[in-house]
Amino acid sequence: MVVATVRVRQRASAFSGCAAARQGRLEAMAQTTIEFRPTRASRLALERRAKLLAHLGNGWHLVEFAIALGAGIAAGSVALTSFAGDSLVEVVAASVIVWLFSAGRGASQQAERRAQQLVAGSYVLLVAYIGSQAIYDLVATNRPATSWVGIGLAAFTAPTMPLLARAKRNVGHALNSAATVSEAGQNQICAYLSLALLAGLLGNALAGWWWADPAAALAIAALATKEGLDSWSGKSCDCC
Repeated sequence: MVVATVRVRQRASAFSGCAAARQGRLEAMAQTTIEFRPTRASRLALERRAKLLAHLGNGWHLVEFAIALGAGIAAGSVALTSFAGDSLVEVVAASVIVWLFSAGRGASQQAERRAQQLVAGSYVLLVAYIGSQAIYDLVATNRPATSWVGIGLAAFTAPTMPLLARAKRNVGHALNSAATVSEAGQNQICAYLSLALLAGLLGNALAGWWWADPAAALAIAALATKEGLDSWSGKSCDCC
């Protein structure tokens, strides 16, 4: 009888130990979940940061638009006028992000999806404009004049736009917002466009390669097409 009692107590103790360990694991999992779940205050701060970055970007893009358009018209450069068009499209896309994180829409999946589609629509505008202008110049063999203003603009924009894109992308991942990440992709495209623009303008200025200007614009249009399709399908955020 004494041995039986001891065995019962040992089993009860083992069961109690297992139950305590299981409970401990559940509590640890719950704590981990709570630790990674952003608070409302932190989300609101991230949304304010997303809007601030959008406003800052828009301020620069308007300046960029004015310089590129003036230089493009003066030189007859489709790559520069396309660059100006890209600046306006980026303003539209960033304004969508401001709309998304205003009036409490930031946590709405429906608003997030609508924002993704609006950003994708802005890519369509960009591709249509760049493609039509570039093809026209290639067919008509238009020869743009040298634009050192355009070269200077492209040289400045190429290294600065990735910084803005990275900041926006980080906020987008923190908010789990594919629309924000996709809009950041437009700033990255702006950097690629700047490099292509710089190559095209320098090729035209130094070697007389007039075709480099519209060819660079077409390369940018192809990249923008892919980004637009990714935005429409919601694939722009690898955390979603």
